[in-house]
Formats: sequence, C-alpha cells, structure tokens
Amino acid sequence: MPLESCVQTMTDTLLLATNNPHKVEEFRSIFLPYDLVLQTPANLGLFNDVIESGKTYLENASLKAQAYCQDGQNQVLADDSGLEVEALQGAPGIHSHRFLPDPNATSHDRCLYLLERLKDFPRPWRAAFHCEVVLLTRQGTILTSHGVCAGEIIPEFRGANGFGYDPIFLVDGTNQTMAELDPGIKNLLSHRGKAVLGMIVQMGLPLRQG
Repeated sequence: MPLESCVQTMTDTLLLATNNPHKVEEFRSIFLPYDLVLQTPANLGLFNDVIESGKTYLENASLKAQAYCQDGQNQVLADDSGLEVEALQGAPGIHSHRFLPDPNATSHDRCLYLLERLKDFPRPWRAAFHCEVVLLTRQGTILTSHGVCAGEIIPEFRGANGFGYDPIFLVDGTNQTMAELDPGIKNLLSHRGKAVLGMIVQMGLPLRQG
C-alpha cells in the first residue's frame, strides 16, 4: 500500500511510531513548545513488531510509519537513527541497535562491544550520529528530514542522561558527551533534535499559547 494512501482525516494528534521510552521522552521534549498532542502506539493499544529490513535510515523509518499508518492512524511520525564510526567504515550504522549479536544486550553492553572493536585503531575515533524522520501528513504527503551530529567516541563512560551510545559520544564543540548535555542543548545539537526541528519547520507548527 503506498504511504500516501495511509493518511485519513485531519487531526491535531501526532502518533509517534515508537514505544521506546527514551525516544518518546526526547520527542516530547522537542515538541513541548509547539501546539501538538503526541500519542504513542501504547496509548492506542497498538503493538506492532516492525521488522527493520530497510537498507537505509529512510527505508526503516518509512517501514515504521507505514506499519502504524495501516492501523488507521492519520498522522504518523517515525524515525530511524544510527551511529557511524569512521574507523569501522561507517559501522554500526543502521545496525546500531543490533550491533552486538545478542538479543538481550543492553546499551552498556553495546558500548563496551564498540570500544572493544575500536581498541586497536588510533584515536581520535571520529563518528557521527544520523537520524532520518518521516512524517505521513494530514494532506496525504510524505515529509522527510535528516539530522547529523558529529563527534568522536571516547574510551570512558560519561554522563547519566540519554541512552544507547550517548555516554561514549563526545559532541563536537562541547567537551561533553551526549549523555552529559542539558536536555535543552541536546535538542538543538543532537541528530534527532536537528531532524525533528527540520520537520517542525516543514509542518509549520504554531507555538503553544500561554
């Protein structure tokens, strides 16, 4: 089914095509100043298990958006993101969440695995986070927005905020890891923040009043 055909009627509600609590928290923080009601699949009793079989961030984000659009939702926002490390020729990339071949691996486990893979390469370990956001609009069109955050991997864990590889990713120009950044600053500098803010501009969302 074409993605364009998924959008039904106008609504002031935007469905986030994720039940990842960390992503939901970031999305809510980014959208907080804007006049929009956000819902998650869990709010609507939807529990699709989306197989991320795409070869790009855009393909995976589109798969997620389409999966929840098929459940009758009429405005859906989905994203896919990953960490690309120069020394590993862009790995883990779209496989960032599945980089460690253990379905029960934690974010900490994946960070340790990445550091193990990098230990024989000279520093700095240059890297960048990428995020692709896809929106199925009320008008039946598809909007996309890409965000990039450059930095480097460091061999120690710093900061208690964020998730995934955030504690070992030093953001260019800040001397802080992604996990050390104030949430407001992170929303401006992170790959997801840049992608979503780019989408907000395309959507023309009004600021919340009062």
